[in-house]
Amino acid sequence: MSKGRILVVEDEVDISNMLKIYFGAQGYTVEVAGRGGDALTATKKQLPSLIVLDINLPDMSGYDVCRSLRTTTRTRHIPIIFLTQKDDRSDKIIGLELGADDYVTKPFDIEELKLRVQNAITAADRVAKIDPISNLPTGSLIEEHLRGLMRGNKDWVYIDVKLMFFDMFAEVYGWAAADEVIRFTALLLGEMVEQVGTPDDYIGHPGRDNFVVITHAADSGRLIDRLKDRFASDVKQHYSFIDRERGYMLVPGAGGEAQVELMSMATGTVSTRTHQFSDIREITELAAEDRRRGSGGGTGRQDTDASILTSW
Repeated sequence: MSKGRILVVEDEVDISNMLKIYFGAQGYTVEVAGRGGDALTATKKQLPSLIVLDINLPDMSGYDVCRSLRTTTRTRHIPIIFLTQKDDRSDKIIGLELGADDYVTKPFDIEELKLRVQNAITAADRVAKIDPISNLPTGSLIEEHLRGLMRGNKDWVYIDVKLMFFDMFAEVYGWAAADEVIRFTALLLGEMVEQVGTPDDYIGHPGRDNFVVITHAADSGRLIDRLKDRFASDVKQHYSFIDRERGYMLVPGAGGEAQVELMSMATGTVSTRTHQFSDIREITELAAEDRRRGSGGGTGRQDTDASILTSW
């Protein structure tokens, strides 16, 4: 399995061939382009994991190639490492201002370039696994964290968090308002973990209205109760004055408008203090089941939204 796809944009054939052979032997798939225009065409056909880009090209500068990539939606996220004979501070600043991720000057140490390539691809991969709205890690990073915890011997509690009536809120107020609720929830989780949790606690965002808190706090119930109370109080600011005053919103439907409660937070928990886990799916299913029962590990508010029957 390939470690990633590297596009080498270099008009010096000896260097491009050397990089293709070397990185190919390291487990990467390597494509070579000798001109800037060829690089842009190749990138449109198949997105690379990283681009090693020479500044001095026969048809256009590497800066122009970088500018084109950074101003195109599909390619703006691709890591770029500039490769050049120039060692002038102003040249580096120009490249970094255009959005380049790194800068290597010829002649270069191939081992150093290898590490820079590895680090850039790893960093880009992790960024891709961060939810852009909540700025929290998503599924695969949460799984990675859980695997590490399962190999250890510390006690922890997995808290499955769901925002009740979120979909209906989004239907009435629109996606922009819904995104604000997601950002608000992420900040609230961080604040409550800071106040009531421990420095080793973890927050993730596996799905649109689902969050995860993994806490090492001795009293996870206190954390859950604080979360639910603060959410119920502060989420009201995202509603209109009329909806706040009457305590519900009206959702249009085929049979007319229906009254829908304001959003609340439902939780389910599972802990190493009471369970031994064989895999990650067991953890998530047990916590989701606890959430559906309305146990929640805190005050036990009932979980009434039918949409909770799905879990990540």
